[in-house]
This record gives sequence, structure tokens and C-alpha cells, in this order.
Amino acid sequence: MHTTSVEKPIHGKITQLLKKQRYQIVGEHSGVKACHWFRKSLLGKGVCYKEKFFGTESHRCLQMTPSVIWCTQRCVFCWRVQPEDIGFSWKESSMADFKRDDPEYIIENAVKAQRRILTGYNPKHHKNVNPKKYEEALNPRHAAISLSGEPTLFPELGDLIDCFHEKGFTTFLVTNGTLPERLSSITEPTQLYFSLVAPDEKTYNIICRPHLKDGWERVNQTLELFPSFSCPTVLRMTLVKPLNTEYPEKYAKLIEKAEPTYVEPKSYMSVGYSIKRQLSLENMLFHQEVKDFATKISELTGYSIIDESSPSRVVLLSKKHKRPVKLA
Repeated sequence: MHTTSVEKPIHGKITQLLKKQRYQIVGEHSGVKACHWFRKSLLGKGVCYKEKFFGTESHRCLQMTPSVIWCTQRCVFCWRVQPEDIGFSWKESSMADFKRDDPEYIIENAVKAQRRILTGYNPKHHKNVNPKKYEEALNPRHAAISLSGEPTLFPELGDLIDCFHEKGFTTFLVTNGTLPERLSSITEPTQLYFSLVAPDEKTYNIICRPHLKDGWERVNQTLELFPSFSCPTVLRMTLVKPLNTEYPEKYAKLIEKAEPTYVEPKSYMSVGYSIKRQLSLENMLFHQEVKDFATKISELTGYSIIDESSPSRVVLLSKKHKRPVKLA
């Protein structure tokens, strides 16, 4: 059943800004937004590296979040708007301070939001859109719980994943690893991504600017928790030159602790609000630089490079597989 609070959990100014950035606001605290590759796929101009690696079809991917504006970190490289960017503060308890929408409502209305996004892509009026892909896109089957915010802040995250699975969706959950207690109690997603973007505590505090005083300790607790998951796991490293690219040997020790199925070094992309935080094109890595970094990680850990995507400046490594395992 859909529930609402007396006071709106998202301030009107933030809602207006999100809508201006093409977010579809779902209920009281969730959001949907079509990514660059969703649109490219419909037009036959390429697909996301997650489709290339894991079979997650870009045109049937529902990029959503149950925590559209709340996060435990303020990463300098994040392209999303953060409350502090426009003069608002964030409270750790904020997601527990208001009544929350139930998972069934969130999913139903997230799919409706995706269909609203598709309105302008009807092949009857847009000759470049693939009609088959358009029809399939109306019924997404992959939920990327990763759009913005930190999804593990949503107390009913486990129920949300359950509900997606009951409806035949695969689920990709992306977390910053600061709530290991929530991760340890939820239903496992189809694939779990952990954004590990610092090799040590000093770098972590500079880049991630955590709201939680024990953020780095929590990140390490999540690393220790990782081997207990039976689903495929990914450690994704967003590389920002030169802020976090200098110590591959420190990353190697963290990788050995987590024992992930995959390691995914990826370049920071100079887009969105990250530009307002004094980052620029100079902080991006060329694909060859990402590959060079991946090679060092491979030499230090025994993980082998098994795939790559030059347009996305990302490389995939694994110790368990010689090629990516398709999940869908």
C-alpha cells in the first residue's frame, strides 16, 4: 500500500532540479532516469558495457533508486546533484524519519515512469527507433538499483529486491559499502556492485567526503563481508587522475580481502555536477591508461583481464572466469 508523509521528504527545490535533469520522481523518495546507453540502444547506436559483459540489455534496463537524494558520501567525482551543492544539509536518519512507499508501489510506478520516458521514442513518430526494441523497452526486465543516492539507506531494500525477482527482473545493486549491516540482511541481488574508490583511509576521506565518521571502517567491513555472497560480486574502482590512481598495490590488498568475482577499473567521466567540484577533462583517464592500471592489478592479484569497453573506458578482470558470465 502506498504511504505518504505529512511533510514531503524531498524539498521542492531539489525536486524541481531533479526533474530539470530528466529524473522521474516516483512516490516520496524514489527515482527513475534513462541513461545515455538506454537511448543509444533504442536508436541502434550502441549498448552499455553491462550488456557487453553480462547480457543486461540496455533498452530493457530500469535505472532506478529508492533513495534518490540521500547518500552517506559526497564523492567529488559524482555527476549527480548532492543536497550540499544547492545549500541543503543531509541527515543520516532522514530515510527513517518519514513513512516510506512499499516496494510494490515503487516498482509499479517506476515502470510507468520508464514508459513515460519512452513516449518520445515511439517508432510511429521516430523512424530511427528499432520497433522490436521499443516494444521490449515498455516491459523492462533488468533493475539497476544504482541511479543516485545510497540504496542501502532504504530499510525495505530486501523486500524491494524480492519483489523485483518475483516479477521476473534481474537486479544489479550498486552500493558504496557504508552500511554492511544492511547488506548482510537483504535478499541477494542477481549481481552486487561495490564502488571501491580509494586505496586507503586518507584518500577515502578526500574523495568520498563521508557523512559517517567511521566510513572507512564500514567500507572494510563490507570488503570482509563480500566473500559470503553467493551471487556474482564486482569491485568497481572509479579512477580519478591523479587522486586515486597512484597505489595499485594498496587496491590489490583490498581485492584479496574481498575476493570478488570481478574487478572493474573504470575512468571517471567529466560530466554533471562533478564539474562544479573543480574536476575536469584532465581528471579522466584514457582507455589505455585504465588498461595499464588493470594490468598492474592483474600482476598483483592474479586476476586476468577478460573483457573491456573502450567507449566506456572500463576493463573487466576475473580470477574465476575466462570470459564474463551472462546473467540474462
